[in-house]
Amino acid sequence: MAILELLANGLVFSSIIVLASIGLSLVYSIADFANFAHGDTMAVGAYAALLTFGVLGGVGPTVLALPVGFFIALAVGAAVAALVAVVTHVVVYEPLEVDSIGLLITSIGVAFVYRAIIQLRFGSNPIEFDIPLQRPIEALVPLGVRVTVHDVAIVATAALLVVGLHVLLQYTDLGRKMRATADNPDLARVSGIRTRRVEWWTWIIGAGLAGVGGGFLGLYNQLSPRMGFDILLVVFAAVILGGIGSVYGAMAGGLLIGVINQLMPAISDLAVALPLVPNVGPAYADSVAFLIMVAVLLVRPSGIAGGETT
Repeated sequence: MAILELLANGLVFSSIIVLASIGLSLVYSIADFANFAHGDTMAVGAYAALLTFGVLGGVGPTVLALPVGFFIALAVGAAVAALVAVVTHVVVYEPLEVDSIGLLITSIGVAFVYRAIIQLRFGSNPIEFDIPLQRPIEALVPLGVRVTVHDVAIVATAALLVVGLHVLLQYTDLGRKMRATADNPDLARVSGIRTRRVEWWTWIIGAGLAGVGGGFLGLYNQLSPRMGFDILLVVFAAVILGGIGSVYGAMAGGLLIGVINQLMPAISDLAVALPLVPNVGPAYADSVAFLIMVAVLLVRPSGIAGGETT
């Protein structure tokens, strides 16, 4: 398979990982714990989008070969994921008087609850959006790149959301409060910032982006109750590689991990050509991503962002 095609696939997969990584990093920087239910929050958003799309169908014109109804369903999925995350924060996490490790363990239980509810409603078999598959873009085929218009839609939407988040963080009052709370929550509180409200917005934005990422993951592959859990460790690798707590580090880490994941066929071919190197097939993509993450952290323990938060 051509390197250009692998890189293109890596960019598409990275777009999904980046959306998920940003949300996980945002919640860590403000709520101060690693939320293991984040992957299943992606699944919640994906299934909410599936239900909505089942009602709306192909309503409206098409944008990048996707009906407007799909983008509306994606927005509903993001809203449902955000609502579920905020309710979970208020009902489960906030009343607990435990440290970050206690919250982490609690979030594992929350993830199981999310997954069980999805499985009870939709069963365990994979499901797809009722959207016709696309042929590769003809103009790119001679270059050895076989991507569809749907892939372009995933990358373009993720880029728009990332730019929007950057504007929010750097140029709005809410963004400044979020950065202040992430840097020093006690100082932010005595300075008059309503940190509890900032936490709520952090959950809304983080889970909303996860919901969009889950919807695109369902479009890229399939939907299944385990889809969020299966991708969660890759998302964690991206966040840790980028520098846990840093949104911009999560973007860089997600891009790197996603591309490496999709480059595995080429890495496997290279390994076969080298003496004394075991054949590492595409099935080991997640393991190789973790090995690279560990190698980078051994050199730079604070990750790509160098310890900067949000």
